[in-house]
Amino acid sequence: MNQSALIRPDWTPATIALMVLGFVVFWPLGLAMLAYILFGERLRGFKRDANDRADRMFAGCRRAGRRYNTHFTTGNVAFDDWRKAELERIEEERRKLDEMREEFDNYVRELRRAKDQEEFDRFMRERRNNSSGPGQNPVVDL
Repeated sequence: MNQSALIRPDWTPATIALMVLGFVVFWPLGLAMLAYILFGERLRGFKRDANDRADRMFAGCRRAGRRYNTHFTTGNVAFDDWRKAELERIEEERRKLDEMREEFDNYVRELRRAKDQEEFDRFMRERRNNSSGPGQNPVVDL
């Protein structure tokens, strides 16, 4: 973060003015500004830690599944083998679904493009027909 920032978690004239203004306008805003001034430095570390934790938790099914398989075993070899086979089957299903979604997205994109092209062509035909009536010179804008 830029140390010369106007609003930083410190007792600067700008932060004090914002805090007082917050209390005047709506007291929770002033309280929030006071909390930011007092605990703002800790919020940066808290935010970084929370984001790191969230990244680890929600990193994706594939990576989480692999991490789960490699770091945790139940001790029951038959169950672990079954779990590994099921997770691989689920991963294969996910790959198929991802491919199907990509195909569908491409189809919808192409359908929209064709619809837009058809509407544009219809507009241009109507414009040409309207502007090339008797006694009128068609105007072409390039």
